[in-house]
Amino acid sequence: MSFNIGLSGLRAATKDLNVTGNNIANAGTAGFKQSRAEFSDVYAASVLGTGKNQQGSGVLLSNVSQLFNQGNINYTQNALDLAINGNGFFQVSNNGAISYSRAGYFGTDNQGFIVDNFGYNLQGYATDANDQLQTGQISNLQIKTASQDPKPSSKIEQSFNLNSTSNVPPNAPFSPADPSTYTSSTSTNIYDTQGNAHTFTQYFVKTGPNDWQMNTLIDGAHPQAGRANEAAIEAAKAGGATPADILNSALASLDDPSDFRTRMEAQVTPLLGATPAPSNEDIVAAITRVGANSPISLNLSFDSAGKLKPITGIYDPNATPPTTPGADDFWSLGQDGTINLRQWTPSTLNDGKPPVPIANGALMSNTGINLDMRTATQFASAFAVNAVAQDGYTTGELAGIEIDDTGMIFARYTNGQSKVQGQLVLADFANVQGLTPVGKTQWVQSLASGEPVRNPGRTGTLGAIQAGALEDSNVELSDQLVNLIVAQRNYQANAKTIETESAITQTIINLR
Repeated sequence: MSFNIGLSGLRAATKDLNVTGNNIANAGTAGFKQSRAEFSDVYAASVLGTGKNQQGSGVLLSNVSQLFNQGNINYTQNALDLAINGNGFFQVSNNGAISYSRAGYFGTDNQGFIVDNFGYNLQGYATDANDQLQTGQISNLQIKTASQDPKPSSKIEQSFNLNSTSNVPPNAPFSPADPSTYTSSTSTNIYDTQGNAHTFTQYFVKTGPNDWQMNTLIDGAHPQAGRANEAAIEAAKAGGATPADILNSALASLDDPSDFRTRMEAQVTPLLGATPAPSNEDIVAAITRVGANSPISLNLSFDSAGKLKPITGIYDPNATPPTTPGADDFWSLGQDGTINLRQWTPSTLNDGKPPVPIANGALMSNTGINLDMRTATQFASAFAVNAVAQDGYTTGELAGIEIDDTGMIFARYTNGQSKVQGQLVLADFANVQGLTPVGKTQWVQSLASGEPVRNPGRTGTLGAIQAGALEDSNVELSDQLVNLIVAQRNYQANAKTIETESAITQTIINLR
């Protein structure tokens, strides 16, 4: 029997050495969890039971358990390297076969799907065609590398102060080229449906105590100037065109009747009869000058406390009885006190000297551009724009990926925008010791582990997700080296047991 006891000890020591050696071998494996050999004693059983003085029959490897304590977080600066700081596992799919891992080596394949270093797909909540997160279904996560479509501006929010101590400008009429005809000005960019940027400029002219006029130009001209300029330039290119033909083409491109058309006709027509006769270029230049000096205007009034009064005198779509807007109704009144730019022909500056805006074929937002100036004030301090924001942007190329601690994946674009690309989901188990290791630093569900509980990071007991980092192995080398020495001594001691039993047996054999 002593031979069997010693042999069981040798087997146990060998298995202990194997477990310890495996821990040491994986000391540098990201996401690896060290194992521990657990042994139990063996007693022989008989049909009639055992006595109180029964001798043991050796040792048995009862279990090899894994210790899921946290490993160190090592930052790598690679955006798709992921670590879990706390409980939980990444879920990866190999053609539908789900496994769980703490190793966060992730990248993208040739279709933009997020995969680990074995090509398994990371699981989470994907987005639909409208970039809405689909939280009801877990699927393969994908980074969409296509360019981001432009968005036309539909809202501008402004907060500014007009200096109440300012005087009425000394010169008139208003000219954007003459600062003595206006009190202050500010500009912001807006965007059309093709993502082209346009300069939206507001000139504030004080007209009296608490009264101001806001003159607005887009790209330095009237909102419809691009139509007239384009028509005039194209007419000038036609063979045999006369100055009158050019003017008529420009006028025909504008609404009739409209204030802008009337102003252009009144200012350019007298040039046709001038001596010497104007050239085609002179007429084109005169048409563009009219556009550059024809803002759309809006009157602003402030109360005695310096607060903006409700704006009046513009088209009100909610009026009773209802009215029909005309060609000169560029602004409309919103129910909440904001105003809306109803019409504008987006233009692009051409290559002329000087460049002039011509229609570029794009459109403005189909809802117009809502301008919210309700927080504007008129106090005795210098003119200042305190805040400005608009919601349009140009097209953007994918510039990078960011993942927050809940697993939300954001794509960052060159136009300064970001967009949700999905959210990875972690899994946890009632008994993580019951998971079955399958290699590749992965585990699969078993009956002992129970069903997975799936949630985003930082939900319930789940840990936080660290992007640009990996979780190191939780193996402590100093402990393992000591275990190695202990297992070696155990092996030697059990071998000595067998050797001693052999010597005793030989003594008996040698009896005569």
